[in-house]
Amino acid sequence: MTAALLELTGVSAWYGQVQVLRDVHLTVREGEKVTVLGPNGAGKTTLLRAVSRMVRTAGGLSLAGVDLARQDTADVAALGVAHVPTGRGTFTDLSVLDNLRLGLTARTTRVRRKDELREIDAVLAAFPGLGEHLNRRAGQLSGGQQQMLALARALLGRPRLVLVDEPSQGLAPIVVRELFATLRRLQDEWGTALLLAEQNSRLSLDLADRAYVVAGGRCVLDGPAKEISMDDLHHAYLGAGAGAS
Repeated sequence: MTAALLELTGVSAWYGQVQVLRDVHLTVREGEKVTVLGPNGAGKTTLLRAVSRMVRTAGGLSLAGVDLARQDTADVAALGVAHVPTGRGTFTDLSVLDNLRLGLTARTTRVRRKDELREIDAVLAAFPGLGEHLNRRAGQLSGGQQQMLALARALLGRPRLVLVDEPSQGLAPIVVRELFATLRRLQDEWGTALLLAEQNSRLSLDLADRAYVVAGGRCVLDGPAKEISMDDLHHAYLGAGAGAS
């Protein structure tokens, strides 16, 4: 069995005095695709923020044996975790090319100027539509294109793990299907582990190797993605109350 890359053991999380996650256990192995499912307000976003050290937590958090509880957000990024937040997170006033160059700054080893375009060309091969808009401001792109740009920028940091939060939010169904096909292809080609928080259960289960279902801030179901049915999800959602997102 592939070694664990990310491990959460009994993790709880808070915004101020409001507790959102309660005793969550989760594992992502090297090169694995894992999805976190749940209704609105279940705690999916908070789980990803806990990994990125953006919220107060208790419990065990480790990446390849390194204790994340002792790190800040910048440290976690330097350890090889890229976080694509809900709402895309592109720099809308910068060009597509400048957004991609920012992705290179996440590398622990500085990329020489003469090598930048080679690295960018490599990721554009996976996102061919972006190559037509390199000089446009990111804010002029469609929602789907901005999501692709955010993913491309994250990959340019050569992360070991990519956290993707609600990538389908606000996108048309046909764009969502294209996005998930891209996620599958990218993970297969780049070998990066993926932790995806998403409400689109069918596409997420089809993409993932394993799934965790969160409701009311707790993990109420987990297992191989192919073994989790829509009925399982329905019962899991109804069996626990919802907290904050």
